[in-house]
Amino acid sequence: MFAHFLVSTGVVALAEVGDKTQLLSLVLAAKYRRPVPIVLGVFAATLLSHAGAGGVGSLLSGLLSPAILDWTIVASFLLMAGWILVPDKLDDAESGVSKRTCGVFMTVALTFFMAEMGDKTQIATVALAAQFHDLLFVVAGTTLGMMIANIPVIFFGHHFADRLPAKAVHAIAALIFIILGGIALRNALLDTPIG
Repeated sequence: MFAHFLVSTGVVALAEVGDKTQLLSLVLAAKYRRPVPIVLGVFAATLLSHAGAGGVGSLLSGLLSPAILDWTIVASFLLMAGWILVPDKLDDAESGVSKRTCGVFMTVALTFFMAEMGDKTQIATVALAAQFHDLLFVVAGTTLGMMIANIPVIFFGHHFADRLPAKAVHAIAALIFIILGGIALRNALLDTPIG
């Protein structure tokens, strides 16, 4: 089970590098210059988003037959491997929430939650929860992975934003998704009756 936590943490931390929500963290940090409520807002939004995504993954693992679930997981991991190689760009609409109606924490939490909907890391959380059947450790791991990737950006992003080899990090994350897809493929082949 701890291995599920570590895999979930590592996969999401790598997948988040250069992702639109990491770019959003940088924009919010530059705009509001209050790192503590920004970190807390990102944490709250991530926990809520990933708990929901993990719940969907767990639900799918209970509803789908093992063979269909295995092949869905294989496809999900392989699609994620390709998707992770496509660089994200942050839309102006996603970074433009005003803090006039609510404080920095709530503004960040709402903005980040909306940006996370259908994002790579949320989809990865669904697939990981379905694969590992371990909601608590997957959600804890994916949430930690998001925080590992976003906290440095919130505090120091302007210092190293241009120095990270994003292509290399994305290639490593894609390779991890391919490996997970291979493991899921092996499971699918072993679970699929022949003849």
